[in-house]
Amino acid sequence: MAVAAPPAPQHAVKPVAREDRRLLLRYHRDGDLRARDELVVRFLPLARQLARRYQRGPEPLDDLVQVASVGLVKAIDRFDPVRTTAFSSYAVPTMVGELKRYFRDFGWAAHVPRGMQERTVAVQATVTRLSKELARSPSAAEIAGELPLTEEEVLEALEAGLAYDSLSLDAPRPGGEDPDDSRFGDTLGEEDGRFELVELGATIAPALRDLPERDRRILHLRFVEDLTQSEIAADIGVSQMHISRLIRRSLARLAAAADGDGAIDGEFVVAA
Repeated sequence: MAVAAPPAPQHAVKPVAREDRRLLLRYHRDGDLRARDELVVRFLPLARQLARRYQRGPEPLDDLVQVASVGLVKAIDRFDPVRTTAFSSYAVPTMVGELKRYFRDFGWAAHVPRGMQERTVAVQATVTRLSKELARSPSAAEIAGELPLTEEEVLEALEAGLAYDSLSLDAPRPGGEDPDDSRFGDTLGEEDGRFELVELGATIAPALRDLPERDRRILHLRFVEDLTQSEIAADIGVSQMHISRLIRRSLARLAAAADGDGAIDGEFVVAA
């Protein structure tokens, strides 16, 4: 009569887990670095699997695998082989934490507070789920109804999500007629360094017209044709000292017309 074998005890250790524990003991108890390297090789596929799960957008997979591998090494160094739990149960949360820390500290193109980052992730996950359920994009009110957030906080999180990726100003604009000449940077304005001069010229124009004809000509020769005072004096037929006094007097009148309480520095726009 055949006798059935007794059932294996529930606490029996699987062969794979037993081998992991053996390597961990060799590393932590005996300082065997080869056992540590072997553990890294054994769990590297798991690190790659987790990295692929957290890959999003243009993030290179190799970079995420490297981050998860750092978490794996930390788990190996910190795990206590005396524990009865499987090493994988400790390694997975450690690697996931390392991946999340990477996205928090380096994944965003602009610095965003950690609380806002977590809120943005929750909002984006809710948007993805509701979009499938409703077959359309959910409203801010619908998203807020699924989360402990107000509509304003939902809108802030959606706006903060735009800070995750950045785009070069030299990148071509979609739909541009000429990809070589159509860049995002071309859509940005720039400060006109001579705008104040144009405004100043319009302000002092009436005062300039009220100057005597000879004074206007002297200013034109000095600031438009860039002649020296001696050259102007020879052209007008007076002394250089007199030309200097006439220029100072004219500029004082124009300064008073411009702002009434200060002298004008820099360039002047004068008519011929």
